[in-house]
Amino acid sequence: MSSTTARVAMPPARGLIPLPGSTRGLLIQVALLVAVIGLGWWFWSNAQANMAARGLQFGYGFLDRSAGIPIGESPIAYSPADTYRRALTVGLLNTLRVAIVGIALCTVLGILLGLARLSSNPLLRGLVGGYIEVIRNTPLVLQLVFWHAVLLQLPSVRQALNPLPGVFLSQRGVKIPALLAEPALYAFLAAALAGAIGWWLLLRRERARQVATGERRPTVLPGLAMLLGFPALSLAAGFVPTVEWPELAGFNFEGGLSLSPEFFALLIGLVVYTSAFIAEIVRAGIQSVHKGQWEAARALGLPPGRIMRLVILPQALRVIIPPLTSQYLNLTKNSSLAVVIGYPDLVSVANTSINQTGQAIEVISIFMAVYLLISLVTSALMNWYNSRVALLKER
Repeated sequence: MSSTTARVAMPPARGLIPLPGSTRGLLIQVALLVAVIGLGWWFWSNAQANMAARGLQFGYGFLDRSAGIPIGESPIAYSPADTYRRALTVGLLNTLRVAIVGIALCTVLGILLGLARLSSNPLLRGLVGGYIEVIRNTPLVLQLVFWHAVLLQLPSVRQALNPLPGVFLSQRGVKIPALLAEPALYAFLAAALAGAIGWWLLLRRERARQVATGERRPTVLPGLAMLLGFPALSLAAGFVPTVEWPELAGFNFEGGLSLSPEFFALLIGLVVYTSAFIAEIVRAGIQSVHKGQWEAARALGLPPGRIMRLVILPQALRVIIPPLTSQYLNLTKNSSLAVVIGYPDLVSVANTSINQTGQAIEVISIFMAVYLLISLVTSALMNWYNSRVALLKER
């Protein structure tokens, strides 16, 4: 007798008709959509009722009213008599300024720390490892407050520190030389850009030659000749940019570029904090490359520096770039903590606007949309670069 047991399908309960899986899934989605729409309608009705009780109406017309908000640091011309629209624009530009500079600096510092983590020197490796662990496990807010307190301990303006010619450190921030915006500066920058593009085109041509013939001519000296020669030609042609040097006049400095203590503290805090995470990303990316790649490159007689630059890092980038994108987004969003130390970023200006106008929903929607746009642009650029790196793998 067979040991198998016949399976008998149980008849459905009386009055119940089983639904196919596709229909059941569709009903669940419809129910979820109805719930979301109902929740949104309840939120909107509740918000309108609360605004009406306070004599407010939903709308963005307040953006054209005079703000009356004093902003101590603005990259564009601004006065308290300007509109809320311009005040929020100033806050946005302040956020972008610290984010862009911070991303550039933390990338360089993070790569150097990541390479140091893999050093054969145990002292250097241990010091960098301890630094990373301390920074990563300390709240960013506490670090920002610390750096702000340190900068406020600098001497007064008359006793300002002068570590480099034209650079002054005091309680009022940092003063550095500035290039005046004039035609000579634009011509100099255009020449420098032309030299950089020329070097890039030269690199592309030599890479194509190497793929086609296996030979590649040196590009460092010709590239430097273009990068430095074109600006030198513009200087020789009379396009000499004017440098404005800061000078002590009375109780403050005149001329030059000013970096407030709040901006400097925020920049240092974000760069130090984010670079610790980037260092671990770089270390993990390099260690993900199989050791056989090192051995093969050494067998070809390549020096360690060229092995890292030409063999290891190009392969490690495929592991490094995705989490690196997240760190760039985190730095941009963490800049909103500037309100703790008084830096007038977008969130700080928006909070003041909410307190004065009561238009909380409108203002919050504005800076939510701005941060979303910044994140989408950053992600798009990094995804494009990541796709370029991935194409190298297929070739």
